[in-house]
Amino acid sequence: MMISSWRRRRAARLAGKQQDKNSDGNNMELTIPSHFRCPISLDLMKDPVTLSTGVTYDRETIEKWIEEGNFRCPTTNQVLESLESVPNRTILRMIQDWCVENRSYGIERIPTPRIPVSPAEVSEILSRVTVACKEGDQVRCRDLVAKLKGLAKESERNRKCITTSGSASVLAEAFEAFSTGALDENVAVLEEILSTLTMVFPFHDDANAFLGTSSSMHCIIWFLSSGDLSRRTNAVLVLKELFSSNQRKVNQVLEIEGAIEALFKMIKEPICPSTTKASLTIIYKLVTSPCTSENVLSTLVHMGLVLLLLETLVESERSICEKALGILDGICTIEEGREAVSNNALGIPVLVRKLLRVSNLSTEFSVSILWKLCKMEKNDEDCGGVNLVVNQALQAGAFQKLLLLLQVGCEDRTKDKVTEVLKLLNLYRDRMECIDSLDFRDLKRPF
Repeated sequence: MMISSWRRRRAARLAGKQQDKNSDGNNMELTIPSHFRCPISLDLMKDPVTLSTGVTYDRETIEKWIEEGNFRCPTTNQVLESLESVPNRTILRMIQDWCVENRSYGIERIPTPRIPVSPAEVSEILSRVTVACKEGDQVRCRDLVAKLKGLAKESERNRKCITTSGSASVLAEAFEAFSTGALDENVAVLEEILSTLTMVFPFHDDANAFLGTSSSMHCIIWFLSSGDLSRRTNAVLVLKELFSSNQRKVNQVLEIEGAIEALFKMIKEPICPSTTKASLTIIYKLVTSPCTSENVLSTLVHMGLVLLLLETLVESERSICEKALGILDGICTIEEGREAVSNNALGIPVLVRKLLRVSNLSTEFSVSILWKLCKMEKNDEDCGGVNLVVNQALQAGAFQKLLLLLQVGCEDRTKDKVTEVLKLLNLYRDRMECIDSLDFRDLKRPF
């Protein structure tokens, strides 16, 4: 019995050692051959290219190196005679074979990369687009633009190459040319151009000039007012880019029938966060422009924009919240806008809630709106001569929030408004029943 028990224990120990040995062999780290590694990143090369110095690098890494202003070979320190790189197909095949041989280690075979487009190829396509545009050949122009868009979608490198080759100006000129004709006949080529324009931001002077013409702007708004989601998306993104570079486009948009309604619809029936942000940005520039009349602001109020923005503010991310508050601040410059905010049950509570909880910019807008509402609102005799906005603000806890804002610090212009509102609130604190201070443990402070 003693011998049998000893033998069993000995067999178990040997089995455990063999299992540990096998386990160590399976978990052994696979070593990548040094000539398969990029000399810069030291990672396995996925698209090996050779420079004029004869050294091979991964394309993405060496192109980033050159884009940063380095014109010497990182390995040899020699000045690069040419910035063009040549695909090293031999090394690529060797790397792919090595991946296949070591697939048991979880190594996946690297797919053969597509050859990126060159500036010369882009220039050739753009030249043909110009010719097709001059000849009025919308079918050929559409096919060429579609090819350009396809190349841009292949890789970020292609998109950058297409963008830096002046594509925006050529595409904008073509858009302007076809927009002067019948939209129903040219809709296919115009839609393709507009879609491709969203991939070559930012626009420069030439592109802005072509897209800023009356025919181009009417066409963009026409797409914005259509029922097709992709058309509306592309139109609002291009319009936002135009507004970011030229505030004078505000007048043109305001003069186009249906433009404001189309922008309002983009917020009321959101497509995606990017289109919502773009729409809010455009409307913000509209309501804050000196060119915008009170009639335009009144129209937005009557459409129900105030209620829509307040509902959006209840649950929204930082960027959307800032833009929505900025629009409300602009709308509150007119009496109708202030009444729409103060008469809404969400108005004052939402504004007080956004103080110190989103960002410095949101806090500034919220303070500015509260200041306009409190300073410009008349006292109500039914409430004992108390300003209705002051009443709501006190009940929402604005006094405590504004005091805290002075303590944590803010911009001088905001500080002055906070002080004025606090003085006004303080006059009626003894008459009103204020709620308890809020819990500030999770407060986002600006320091």
